[in-house]
Amino acid sequence: MSSTTFTVRVESEVKKRLEKLAKNTGRSRSFLAAEALNEYLDVNEWQVAGVKEAIASLDRGEGVPHEEVKDWVKSWGRKRERPAPRRSAK
Repeated sequence: MSSTTFTVRVESEVKKRLEKLAKNTGRSRSFLAAEALNEYLDVNEWQVAGVKEAIASLDRGEGVPHEEVKDWVKSWGRKRERPAPRRSAK
């Protein structure tokens, strides 16, 4: 995989911590920074995609009314716990 270079500004303390971790792990600062960016992107891309899909689902009219969810949650732990409400599909 090809790589490229870019510059990022960080607080002095962050740079010191990165340098210390690089020294302690025998890795380069660049390697550690690239790994951190990859993990951040994996988590956030997944989360943003999930939020967009949820919004699209609601826009299609698929959802559970708030009151139904509230009533279900209130019933948790009781003898007559309600079944989970089902989303409507239009």
